Amino acid sequence: MFYGLNRFLRNLLPKRLFYRALLIVAAPIIILQITISIVFFDSLWIKTNKGMTRALVGEITTFIEAYKNEANYDKEKLTDLYYQNFQLNIKYIENESIPILKNERWFSPIDRTLRRELKSKFNNYWFDTLSYKEIIIVKINYQNGVLQFSFPKDRVTNTSARIFALWITLPAFLLIAISLIFLKNQTRPITNLAKASAKFGRGEEVDEFRPSGALEIRQAGYEFDKMRKRIIRHLNQRSEMLSGISHDLRTPLTRIKLQLAFIKDKEIAKKLSNDVLEMEKMLNEYLQFARSSFAEKTEKFNMAELILNNIEKYGIKNISTKLDKTIVMNGRKNLIQRCINNLIDNSIKYSNNINIQLTKNKNYLSLIIDDDGPGISKKEYSNVFKPFYKIDKSRSDSKSSVGLGMSIASDVVRSHGGSIDLDKSPQNGLRVKIIFPF
Repeated sequence: MFYGLNRFLRNLLPKRLFYRALLIVAAPIIILQITISIVFFDSLWIKTNKGMTRALVGEITTFIEAYKNEANYDKEKLTDLYYQNFQLNIKYIENESIPILKNERWFSPIDRTLRRELKSKFNNYWFDTLSYKEIIIVKINYQNGVLQFSFPKDRVTNTSARIFALWITLPAFLLIAISLIFLKNQTRPITNLAKASAKFGRGEEVDEFRPSGALEIRQAGYEFDKMRKRIIRHLNQRSEMLSGISHDLRTPLTRIKLQLAFIKDKEIAKKLSNDVLEMEKMLNEYLQFARSSFAEKTEKFNMAELILNNIEKYGIKNISTKLDKTIVMNGRKNLIQRCINNLIDNSIKYSNNINIQLTKNKNYLSLIIDDDGPGISKKEYSNVFKPFYKIDKSRSDSKSSVGLGMSIASDVVRSHGGSIDLDKSPQNGLRVKIIFPF
C-alpha cells in the first residue's frame, strides 16, 4: 500500500530539476499564504462581518419596535433619524408581499451571515445582494405591507479584506518570480553540462567548455572537461600509434611480397601470397575500426539520400525500400555510410530479398533492415558485435571477411548515441534495427 502511494506521488512530481526546485521554493510560500488567508478569513473577516451584520439586524429590529408605537409624524421623523445616523434608507410599502427567494447563494459569506441573523429575528423576510453593486435591500413583512431597508454593503462587510488579499498575494508572486530567475541561473550550468556530455558521447566536436554556476556544479564541469581532454588525448595517441604500427607492418609485408616473386614453387608462393593479402586486409579493417569514432567531423545530411546512393552502387533489384525522405540528420556521414554498407553487404551475402525502412519520430529516427536469409540464433546476437568474431569459421566466405563488419557498425551507431539490436525478420531472416536520437 505504502509502496503504491509512494510510487503515485513520485509519478506526480515533476521530473526536471528546475521544476522540482521551484516546487520546493514555491510550495511553502503558497501553503503559508493559504494558511494566513484561512486564519484571517475565519478569525477576522467572518467574525467581523458577523458582528456588523448582527448590529445591523439589531438596528432593524429596534426600528420596527419603535415604528409600531409612533404616530405618522413621529414615524417620518424616526425614518429620517435612522437615515442620518445609521445610513438606513427605510420605506413602508403598503399592500405588497414578500417576494419568494429563488436562488440562495450558500457560497457567499455575506448572504449566509445575513440569512442567519435575519432568521433568528424574523419569520418572514427577503433580501437582495446582487441587483446593486454597493447596495443591499432587505424586506420585512409588516402589517399589511412591507418595510424595505436599503443600506450600503460596507455596513455588513469589511472593506479591508481586498487590501489584505492584495498585500498578501503580491509579495508571494514577487518571491516566486525572483525564485524563477535565481533557479534558472542555477539550473542552466547543469543543462549546459548535460548537453556537452551528450554531444561528446555522440562523438561530436565540443567547443571549449566553460564551467559555471555553484561551486559543486563548477567542480563537476571542471572534472568533465579534464575527462574529455584525457579521452581525446588518449584517442589521438591511439591513432598515432596505430598509424605507426601500420607503417611498420606494411614495410615487411611489402618485402615479403617481393621475396614471394622469386619463389619457384608457384603453389607455395600462391598460398603465402593469400596469407599476406589476408593480413593486409585484416590490418586495414582493424585500422578503420580503431579510428571510426573520432576521425571525422559532424555534418548535416539527408539520411534517405545516403541510403539510396548506397543501394544504387550495388546495382541489384531485390532491395525494396520504404523511406521517409524528409529526415535530415546531424552526424558523421562517411561513418554512417560505412555502417549501412556493412549491414547491406551481410544481407546480400546470405539472403535473396532485402527490405529497408526509414522512419522518424519526435525524438528519434529508426532504420530497419530485414532479409529472408538463414538468420542468426538468439544466443549469437551479442557475439556478432565482438571484433573478429565469426559465427561459422568454416563457411566459404570466411576468408573474405575478418569479422569486423558488425563491430564497426555497432561502434558507429553507439558513437552517435544510438542503439543497434538484432531480431527475427517477418521473412524468417535477420532484422537489424538501428535507433538514432533525433
